[in-house]
Amino acid sequence: MSFAHPLARKAKVWPLRSQDGSERRVLVVITTLVLDPESDKYKKKLVERLSDAVSLHLTTVPEADGFILLNRMREWDA
Repeated sequence: MSFAHPLARKAKVWPLRSQDGSERRVLVVITTLVLDPESDKYKKKLVERLSDAVSLHLTTVPEADGFILLNRMREWDA
């Protein structure tokens, strides 16, 4: 079951491989929210809401070992 949420634009499970050869699965969630707490546009309540929803999803559907929130690439400063 794939993760879906109004604050998430896309989500996908990716494998992470360490140097010792072990592998873990991580749910990567793409969002348009500003994730930098130093920014004036940062909305702590919305980021926490999305983070809590992902955590709950992973407890009910253990498709990954953890998660990470990322901004869409086109919004990153060059």
